[in-house]
Amino acid sequence: MKSNRRHFIKKSSVLSGLLVVNPLALFKSKSAPKPIIETHNTLNAPMVISTWNFGIEANAAAWNVLSKQGFALDAVEAGVRVPEGDPHERSVGLGGRPDRDGCVTLDACIMDEKGNIGAVAALEHIVHPISVARAVMEKTPHVMLVGAGALAFALNEGFKKETLLTAASEQEWKEWLKTSHYQPAVNIENHDTIGMLAMDSRGHLSGACTTSGMAFKMHGRVGDSPIIGAGLYVDDDIGAATATGHGEEVIRIAGSHTVVELMRQGKSPQQACEEAVKRIFTFCKKRQKDPKSLQIGFIAINKKGQHGAYALQRGFTYALYSNAHANVLFEATALL
Repeated sequence: MKSNRRHFIKKSSVLSGLLVVNPLALFKSKSAPKPIIETHNTLNAPMVISTWNFGIEANAAAWNVLSKQGFALDAVEAGVRVPEGDPHERSVGLGGRPDRDGCVTLDACIMDEKGNIGAVAALEHIVHPISVARAVMEKTPHVMLVGAGALAFALNEGFKKETLLTAASEQEWKEWLKTSHYQPAVNIENHDTIGMLAMDSRGHLSGACTTSGMAFKMHGRVGDSPIIGAGLYVDDDIGAATATGHGEEVIRIAGSHTVVELMRQGKSPQQACEEAVKRIFTFCKKRQKDPKSLQIGFIAINKKGQHGAYALQRGFTYALYSNAHANVLFEATALL
């Protein structure tokens, strides 16, 4: 059972701070390898980067598109559909943990190199919300559909209505109802997201972000994941960023847009991710919110092929696939 997906990187030695992993295996490291930051000024394309351990399998699907001269938009959709369709992945798509009413509601957004965007929120009964988000982008004059309207649109577009609540998730929900204690645990994957960014062989960028949101959330709650500028942002002239973790805190600083704007000002992807996390930390202090009760992570890439990642706390992993790095898993450096 994969429900405890984020067993995170435990301590063992890592050769030169980098390890190539089997897509079906997690790795162990003695100390977290520092993110590899490309320092050259030439395009490092194609490449794909995504959040958490399930990014390994997702990246493999995206790379299958990119390695055949495919488009970044097609790659990110294909990539995130992998965890969406896996019933054992408990915070994305089919098998996602339900809200406190026992309903599995999904959020997703997608953005291409031209600034086209599409999103769905609080969508039920559809396994692949990312594909519905793309349909919103390509087939409607709108950028976001929610709830019953999003479902009606999906069904009209030919998406199959399915039961998303698996037996395992239902049992966890019933156990939760005994106490109804709502306290999302840091680095326990009950509230996280797959965010994916890709650069194709043409040098164009696209991104996708999809989640089932916080387990046992209030019905109707929407986090950062489907919100362009919060959970995801792409500017083909500058770079792209995506977020994971406690969505309310990411929304507070328009997190992914902030990362891209910092790169526009000349910061590297790593520096931009670090600055965004520090802003969230500052907001927590102002509100007397204990930042140790939260986890936030950002990943970013720029047009030079540089990438970066940073988290509020240790334990945030991300996967990178490029010509230079054949599906590598890292633990991001962290503020706390």
